[in-house]
Amino acid sequence: MIRMPGTRLDEEAAAFLKQHHIRAICLFRGNMTDELQLKKMTADLRAVMGPEALIALDQEGGAVVRSTWVPQPPAAMSLGASDDKDLCYQVGAAVARGVKALGFNWNFAPVLDLNNNVDNPVISERSFGSDPARAAELALAWMDGSLSEGVACCVKHFPGHGDTNVDSHRDLPTVDKTLEELQALELAPFQIAVSREAPAMMTAHIVYPALDADNPATMSEAILTGLLRKQWNYQGVVITDGMDMHAIAGRYGVGKAAVKALLAGADLVMALGTTETQLETLEALTQVIASGQITVAEIEQRLARVRRLTKTYPCQQSAYQTELADRILMSSAWKRGLTACGNPVAPAKGSKVRLVISADVVSDGVSEAGIPAEKVTAMLSSLYDVDTVTFDNADSFCWDDLPQDGRYVILASTVRIRYSQQVRDSWKPDLHLVLWNPFQMLDIDAPALLTYGFAAPAVDAARAWLAGEVRADGKIPVSGFQSI
Repeated sequence: MIRMPGTRLDEEAAAFLKQHHIRAICLFRGNMTDELQLKKMTADLRAVMGPEALIALDQEGGAVVRSTWVPQPPAAMSLGASDDKDLCYQVGAAVARGVKALGFNWNFAPVLDLNNNVDNPVISERSFGSDPARAAELALAWMDGSLSEGVACCVKHFPGHGDTNVDSHRDLPTVDKTLEELQALELAPFQIAVSREAPAMMTAHIVYPALDADNPATMSEAILTGLLRKQWNYQGVVITDGMDMHAIAGRYGVGKAAVKALLAGADLVMALGTTETQLETLEALTQVIASGQITVAEIEQRLARVRRLTKTYPCQQSAYQTELADRILMSSAWKRGLTACGNPVAPAKGSKVRLVISADVVSDGVSEAGIPAEKVTAMLSSLYDVDTVTFDNADSFCWDDLPQDGRYVILASTVRIRYSQQVRDSWKPDLHLVLWNPFQMLDIDAPALLTYGFAAPAVDAARAWLAGEVRADGKIPVSGFQSI
């Protein structure tokens, strides 16, 4: 599977796909401008790649979505906060209807990582919670909804990315737990997914010494073949996470890493780098197949698994006839997840409010860019007299410099990164509006409202709470926080 630049399939890119017999592609936000453009692009890709095409994206929900104009789904933790299995099914189905109408047949979701490390820099609200049984139940209900609408899912990141404080996009994490600890937590949701016949699973670029002390899971025969295939008898497709990520490419080189992943048991290698690194990957895979290190029978077995996926979930664009109903569903779902911590009380309508917020929020490479300050200002201005104060760098912003004029102070957190000790020691808002990482509520000594995301319906949900139109009945689905 590859990625490609641009928003159209030009002759050069089409020739590349045909020449190298590529039938799987992952599209990102940079490939998308609007509905008409994206439908044209996916139609052109189907025409070139043929009936066994796999066109994928990351449409998890919350901050990790690529198509931002279809109805925006809540983050996994928002759904975990509402703790409603049927709602998860409905949201998963609605997501599938939206992306299928755009020409996709594979969604790299849901996340089965457990949120058992509040310092995790990349998972956070992408997880359904910390309890393995309940998180798996909710995530797989979401998966069932998607499958019911004809869009394949891919649970991730096996064997679990939840308990790391390193982002594998940037370095190689290690989860140094005993086998018993892994079986009780990280592995449990994936084993449940195997029993539920999840059609595909994505590997994690993480070392688990109790399972394989020498190789990250993506390149571990002990994990992908010994554990997943032989012990658990998993029959679905195994695809690597992006092999361009620094945890892999920066340590092993893309060609060598692709070979190790194939020999370890992966069915598909995700080559998301440049055309040059994709060619390096293709050459390395061609050589290892030609050398006989992997047999023709083994290759055919893997191709058969991929064919079964494309046959069950064919790539075909469909009309989107439920968009309005799905927008209503997503709006309601975001409201259901609203969570109050520390008994927050909204200021009365018409109050004088000061908003403190980051001036600019860029993408962290995994998620979409956060919400601009002016959009939060506009939301609050529909209820209050608002004075907005922005900062470029949280650590250099001096809270004591704010005017002491009696305004009710709202801090809106619009980034995923946690706050530093300097911020924790000095920032004292009246209300903390947490519009992304829920664990930022641990950093600020103030009552908090958690939305688990900054999509338009999440901001609308926050406004509805401030206006007294809805309650915040969600419960943060992580051990130790239920009583907050």
